[in-house]
Amino acid sequence: MAEAASTELDRGIGFLLVPVFLAAGVILYYSLSAEPDLYRPLAAVALMALCAAVSRPWLKTHLVFMAALFCALGFVAAKVETWRAATPMLGSEIQTRLTGRVVIAEEMANGRVRLTIDLVSTAHPKLRYAPDRVRVSARRIPAGMKAGSLVTGYARLLPPTGPVRPESYDFSFDSYFSGIGGSGFFLGDPKLIPPTDPIGQTSIASAIENARENIADHIRSTVGGPEGEIAAALIVGVRAGIPEDINEAMRRTGIYHIISISGLHMALVAGTVMLLLRGAFALFPDFSSRRPVKKYAAAIALMSIAAYLVISGVVVAAERSFIMLAVMLIAVLFDRAALTMRNLAISAIAVILVSPHEVVGPSFQMSFAATAALVGAYAGWSDYRAGKVRAPPAKRSFLRFMSHKLAVGVGGAAMTSIIAGSATALFAIWHFQRVSPLSLLANLAIMPIVTIVMFLAVASAVMMPFGFDGPFLYLMGKGLAAMIAISAWISEWSPVDAVGLISIHSVLLATIALVIATMATTWLRLAAIPFAAAAVMIIPQVRTPDLLISEDAHLVAMPIGGGELAINRARSNEFTTDNWKRALKAETIVPPETFAKGTLDIADPVDLPPGSPFYCTGDLCIGRHPSGAIVALAEKREAARPACDFADLIVINDATAYNPCRDPRVLVVTKRQLARDGSAAVFFDPQSATARATIQYAVEKPYRPWHEQRRYSREARGLAPYKKPEKPKAKPQPPQ
Repeated sequence: MAEAASTELDRGIGFLLVPVFLAAGVILYYSLSAEPDLYRPLAAVALMALCAAVSRPWLKTHLVFMAALFCALGFVAAKVETWRAATPMLGSEIQTRLTGRVVIAEEMANGRVRLTIDLVSTAHPKLRYAPDRVRVSARRIPAGMKAGSLVTGYARLLPPTGPVRPESYDFSFDSYFSGIGGSGFFLGDPKLIPPTDPIGQTSIASAIENARENIADHIRSTVGGPEGEIAAALIVGVRAGIPEDINEAMRRTGIYHIISISGLHMALVAGTVMLLLRGAFALFPDFSSRRPVKKYAAAIALMSIAAYLVISGVVVAAERSFIMLAVMLIAVLFDRAALTMRNLAISAIAVILVSPHEVVGPSFQMSFAATAALVGAYAGWSDYRAGKVRAPPAKRSFLRFMSHKLAVGVGGAAMTSIIAGSATALFAIWHFQRVSPLSLLANLAIMPIVTIVMFLAVASAVMMPFGFDGPFLYLMGKGLAAMIAISAWISEWSPVDAVGLISIHSVLLATIALVIATMATTWLRLAAIPFAAAAVMIIPQVRTPDLLISEDAHLVAMPIGGGELAINRARSNEFTTDNWKRALKAETIVPPETFAKGTLDIADPVDLPPGSPFYCTGDLCIGRHPSGAIVALAEKREAARPACDFADLIVINDATAYNPCRDPRVLVVTKRQLARDGSAAVFFDPQSATARATIQYAVEKPYRPWHEQRRYSREARGLAPYKKPEKPKAKPQPPQ
């Protein structure tokens, strides 16, 4: 074992583990229950650096201190990013007249326009703690509005929301690091404000954004329909207008990664450019024999993907993919191997140091997991083929030769999909509670089309300045139409993809197994097997909530058996409901049965059979969990008081209410508690006679910076909703 470890160190595994320990430090920072100061982590970095320098003669001790040093550096990087962001977040819902400069304008599939605006001022009322940037939607926008334009209008602004359930995606976290301090919608149509100084008003960022929108509009008008929206998404990264049914079909079939500009698109663009250039250089053999044309092609491909990054909006996924490919193309310029684990490690280090918060997001985890698995598998296959003695290839007919190449291509694509899908499966389940059972079939069917589509996209981009892009966009639209049809057909045959919750410990063990399997080159990679086996065995070791409550106390969901999920509202937030369905492994939503006040004939709520949906009358809803626990939902404290005699859980949709029950065994949750602590998961314990229900909130206290705004909402302060004071009626004037 010592010899194998020494061999691994000689082959550079120490450098490959640098991003792993940096990421561990980042995760440690975000998992803390309270915000740390900056001085002690900096002191830890200095101490670990000193210990690592002193311990150089003792290799094992030196390696331990180096690992601790990189963990501390990752911790400091995350802390510094949080400190630098310092995004002002709106504390409470409010209506105000805002004036600001448009940063991004996105046309959405529902016909509305989503605007990202840098606030200049607010009025009626003037906000003392106004956010710097907000995201609002509008029914219509004035003609001539573009990025850089000044707009004004009366809008309703809301603070960023928290997770829709404990341990789910935190929108406040994302908004904080995106610089978005609030969201909402215009109550009317926004109006343009003429610029006082037309010259020099448009910044470089606004000019790029306007160019993106102009290109997107040109693509939409040329291709048309949802194909035009997808074409615009692939070329300039504008994807808000793609219809939701198409998005959902691609999610169910596991090909939604095609829409988000990431490593696949960057690689196809770079590969297409290099292929075309190498082919062009081959037409001039004398020049190609005397010049390093491969480096020329790599340099131009690097400039091409840099331009693609800029025109696609510099989104995080594209930025990360650009760094990865840039490292590989620069390696070609310096006569180094391009597709190596070392280059992947350099890319990961750059991303972690630039945007540490991405480490805890699904995009970073899934993209690097897939890439590491593919690079590791490619390296292992190359080593296997290099050590194998092969006979000279037999002579084949042209038909057999082409059949062999086709089989190799299909097999390679299948293995690529299997390897990448296996590496990212647990991450996808943890973040989205869904899998795509037919993703292999969908990717095999669609990837050849996508390759051709991206080739046409590059050709259309080259020809667009000259006005000759029409034929390429036309063919691109036909290819996308075929892709949409195939994904819709496979989606119809795809079984239910919701798989419920899994244990976070399973994901951590799988990550360790992936790191060992992809980075080790000796027999030590077998050490990944027990970690992988343990990860699989503890997947189901997680307790599924018996009831979920939204952070605004408006929506409650309770699984009642048979794949049914009972909710207390006939109309509910679609995103929240969909997330809850996947987490609770439900297929069907059961709306409440509503009765006129005084007509609900339930002599004793205890007589309700277990698994009853919600029955509502007046301001009170009653349901019964399959465990036998009775759940009561009340709009006011007065309506909740009678439920104290029979309910195990009472949810009161009133921030001014307090516990109306004297029995400590009844769990009472008010709107004020949810406003402070976020959405909640409730667990019933039929075996306990003293505490039938326990609760877990999504937000812990003391607040981290991305949750600090929660303490300032009216609901968190126990206040009733704001009501605009009525204007006093004018006194009648006496006759003259």
